Amino acid sequence: MNDSVDKLVIFLAKRDGIDKLVKTFQYVSKLVHWHVEADHPDLAKRFKHWEVASGLSRKAFRTGRFLTGFNALRRAPGASPTLRFIAVLANAGEMVYFFFDHFLWLARIGTLDPSLARRMSFISAFGESFGYIFFMLTDFIMLKKELEEERRLAKSKEADQKEKALERIRKIRGDRIMRLMAVAANLADLIIGLADIEPNPFCNHAVTLGISGLVSAWAGWYRNWPS
Repeated sequence: MNDSVDKLVIFLAKRDGIDKLVKTFQYVSKLVHWHVEADHPDLAKRFKHWEVASGLSRKAFRTGRFLTGFNALRRAPGASPTLRFIAVLANAGEMVYFFFDHFLWLARIGTLDPSLARRMSFISAFGESFGYIFFMLTDFIMLKKELEEERRLAKSKEADQKEKALERIRKIRGDRIMRLMAVAANLADLIIGLADIEPNPFCNHAVTLGISGLVSAWAGWYRNWPS
């Protein structure tokens, strides 16, 4: 029990930890609003306020987040030229997303002209979706490489090499879970981004957005939870 509480404290001390918690509030409230809108309009209105407040607070909390893209590129000096090029594209898209998200937030709270909100939302969502495509591509490439390495290690014959191989295989399998969680989160966020770029009945449905938001939040929650 104490260990779980300690991990929760560590999780909520992270910016990403708070973001995933508030994102859960945002999309749970979206689903509840959709569910009770017809029969309980007053209750639906309260949950709509909670959804909007959660979304705006997340945008405020992400102030300056676009700078993390530079740090992500700096931390990967050993990557292959192909992966570095893909990382540049992925982080460039994410940086556009977070940068223009600032202006979207300011337009929605009335500090800037509210008519700018739609344009800022489009640019932000386009950068977000562009970045997520390349983040997923990176994860698929790494998953393929790690799967090939796991198969090679599984063929180790000598006892001393086999022990090291098994340790490496365990690490690869742990990394695989994290990469699959990242793919799930990025795919879910891509659907949310597409709803802003090209509104359509599927992506813009409250259930689609709600489930996508929760998949993204909970996959991120899993990845950020202290080990």
